[in-house]
Amino acid sequence: MTDPIADYLTRLRNAIKANHRIVEVPASNMKKELTKVLKDKGFIKNFKFDEDGVQGKIRIALKYNPETKESAIVKLERVSKPGLRKYAKSDALPRVLNGLGVAILSTSKGVITDKEARQHNVGGEVLCYVY
Repeated sequence: MTDPIADYLTRLRNAIKANHRIVEVPASNMKKELTKVLKDKGFIKNFKFDEDGVQGKIRIALKYNPETKESAIVKLERVSKPGLRKYAKSDALPRVLNGLGVAILSTSKGVITDKEARQHNVGGEVLCYVY
């Protein structure tokens, strides 16, 4: 697999389209950090790390509106790809949907959102947009 983050986002997208409550993805440190950011920002209900086997798994409970049955995640978009990496300086960080969405970055401070990167005054690789 050349792009495990794209695979992670695709598994989430497919589970949302199929209205699944729980999705399992192979674990890695980057995926664990992405999952923590999604939980902190309220896009997923909960997660659990299963350390069975060599790699382990991440079980993610997806979040839906109880009345309309719509997902909390409308769109997941991969930005920086292995063939073309996208980086942003601290003064030119992207705004997703004029601040309503979240850009997730990999920085020297760890995997954080665009708002947190502005507060810490750091730039980094723009991994994905979530809204």
